[in-house]
Amino acid sequence: METSNSAPVPQDAAALVALDWGSTSLRAFLMDAAGGVIADRTSDDGASRLAGGPAEFEKALRRLVGDWLQAQPRVPLLACGMVGSQHGWREAPYAGCPVAVDALDRHSIVADGTDGLQVRIIPGVCFTADHHVADVMRGEETQIAGLLCTHPALAARCRVVLPGTHSKWVEVRDGCIVSFRTCMTGELFSLLREHSVLGRLMPPATDFHAEAFDEALQRARDDAGLGLSWDLFSVRARALMRQLETAALPDYLSGLLVGHEVAGALRAVPRDEPLALVGDPVLCDRYVRALRVLGHPATVIARNTAPQGLWRLGCRARQVAS
Repeated sequence: METSNSAPVPQDAAALVALDWGSTSLRAFLMDAAGGVIADRTSDDGASRLAGGPAEFEKALRRLVGDWLQAQPRVPLLACGMVGSQHGWREAPYAGCPVAVDALDRHSIVADGTDGLQVRIIPGVCFTADHHVADVMRGEETQIAGLLCTHPALAARCRVVLPGTHSKWVEVRDGCIVSFRTCMTGELFSLLREHSVLGRLMPPATDFHAEAFDEALQRARDDAGLGLSWDLFSVRARALMRQLETAALPDYLSGLLVGHEVAGALRAVPRDEPLALVGDPVLCDRYVRALRVLGHPATVIARNTAPQGLWRLGCRARQVAS
């Protein structure tokens, strides 16, 4: 599947093709020299869905933006995300924390295609602490670069929260990513809803039940030490006892998972530290509610900032066409 904006594309204004290439989708942005998005397209050709090696990645790219490349063959291409993983087009080794966001381009690598095609890939970031703590990200580092490009005051000190299948809590100091933690909240929600005893009671997708979600947040906030596992089974028990209506169960489950994630993560966040949310507006709205209930409201809320991050890093690498 491919989606695209319908505006005419002034190809002569193109300075960069920015590629946000994740596990399940490929998002392409045609950008001008000022960092504006001229056109954007999306396909389902995510890195995890392409099993044929480099040639398959090049085919997926040309399927989506072949006309852009034909019209402007000299426009540089810069990518981030799982395209640089072990199973991507070419592996871009992780940059270790602490790493300056503006220095990520120094760790980039080039993936070659046919007819002179070259795609520069921004690396992911890894964090380790002794022999017991390890974490990795790919793509989120570029979103952080974009966030700091549009909100430079946050570079001095902030915590960036990126909700998703694997949510990230990233500590930023003086323009550097110094540490981060990943929570499998989104994946746990899908697994529990579709493949657990709780799923037997779950209805198909319904409208958002704010009261059930907020009630679950409050339960997570007021946790008496029994923990998430106990609370999760309460979804089934409360449904059987008719304390919760069936239609509200998915949002109650979501509230428990998000609430426990946020409550746990906030223990490591100073009360006066600015919090920035980056991601899908619908998902970010749930975290806005959770942060408010847990007593640490978000300072900044932004959508996908990967295009701005790629443009910023392209400028740093002097790759953006002028």
